Amino acid sequence: MPIYEYQCMACERQFQSLVMKNEDEESLLCPECGSPNLKKLISRVAYHVSESDRLTAFDPKGVQSDSFYKDTRNIGLSAKKRAQQMGVDLGSSFETKLEKLRTDPGSVLRDSE
Repeated sequence: MPIYEYQCMACERQFQSLVMKNEDEESLLCPECGSPNLKKLISRVAYHVSESDRLTAFDPKGVQSDSFYKDTRNIGLSAKKRAQQMGVDLGSSFETKLEKLRTDPGSVLRDSE
């Protein structure tokens, strides 16, 4: 069941509404001023990409953006992709260390002191 966002063109208020069928949308009024003059807004969408899908899509030879390097989920992606290409299982200790790096990247520096 879709929840849509609207903006009232009369009073500028933004609100959300659950729309079950087209008739519901046609009779929708602004909850602030009661105006039927509404504009549907495009909402932000977020979705989860699995580790497996990220690994499949990752191109180690491709140019990466700055945001790629700021996302700690990408730590170790090159090593995992290369191991996958070579058919090598890096084992559970690699996964454990990788998870530690992803959740606390500073731990590498602290542990080496």
